[in-house]
Amino acid sequence: MKLTIALLAGDGIGPEVIAQAVKVCDAIALKYKHEINWTPALTGAAAIDAVGDPYPESTHEICLKADAVLFGAVGHPRYDNDPSAKVRPEQGLLKMRQKLGLFANVRPTFTFPSLIDKSPLKRERIEGTDLIFLRELTGGIYFGDKGRTDGGETAFDTCTYTRAEVIRLAKKGFELAMTRSKKLCCVDKANVLETSRLWRETVQNMEKDYPQVMVSYEFVDAVAMRLVQWPNTYDVLITENLFGDILTDEASVIAGSMGLMPSASVGEKTSLYEPIHGSYPQAAGKDIANPLATVLSAAMMFEDAFNLKAEAEAIRMVVNKSLEQGIVTEDLAGKNKAYKTSEVGDWLVANL
Repeated sequence: MKLTIALLAGDGIGPEVIAQAVKVCDAIALKYKHEINWTPALTGAAAIDAVGDPYPESTHEICLKADAVLFGAVGHPRYDNDPSAKVRPEQGLLKMRQKLGLFANVRPTFTFPSLIDKSPLKRERIEGTDLIFLRELTGGIYFGDKGRTDGGETAFDTCTYTRAEVIRLAKKGFELAMTRSKKLCCVDKANVLETSRLWRETVQNMEKDYPQVMVSYEFVDAVAMRLVQWPNTYDVLITENLFGDILTDEASVIAGSMGLMPSASVGEKTSLYEPIHGSYPQAAGKDIANPLATVLSAAMMFEDAFNLKAEAEAIRMVVNKSLEQGIVTEDLAGKNKAYKTSEVGDWLVANL
């Protein structure tokens, strides 16, 4: 099979972890007789430095023409520490999501048997955890009206949702639940927020179309608490943009490191696959970042974008093998030997 993949390395550790995922994908292509055409493109701070735009039109065209997008991370301290900056790397990510119609962020959380004791949570609380968040990605407070009034002394951000936006995200949630344990949790704040009441009302109206799915409704603060108490009681959770952003980062540490969890953003056009972590600028250029989340994102890409299940499983198996044998970066090594980012990538390729 011929695969055209847009390669957006981005900022910070993005290029380093992407390089390892590319090595693994090329090894898979060789093993299973595929041909990958990698098409690099700029985004984030790197794109601002080059052309003044965190998601330039040239990058968008490359993404549109690709079969999938493999993405690293965006962000740079010089923008984080400058509240007055007019253009920011993260604006490129929001722009990309909007222009590609990536309305659903799929973020799994699961445990690795060999790392169960590296989690900050007790073994008995997290064993068997295998949940998926579906986060709405192109609406809500991140895309609503925002600004300053009162001479800059008052700021506002507006959270807006349409029923159609809720329906298309919830539909994916119901469909995903049907392929799993037929459990769906709608996460909202319906006791306070009107947008949450729209979410709850809309999902309730959809229940009749999926009679086999058991639906629950929980407030976001309760879910935040229960994620660290009984994460293995959840299966598929759907929620709005801001809540999803926060809860999925909370859930990610259940596995023991943010450097382990993959994600996909899907919607109207080309789907995008990325690690859940940020650009981690403190580690950039040091060859110490964990590449496994990016490698596992590539596995999601093979399975979901190309329906190549054997290839995806081969990647997941070699990642599990690396964890079992302690071929890990410093975030997981503890008192044992810590391998470099590139060494982990080389090991994965050699064992494929």
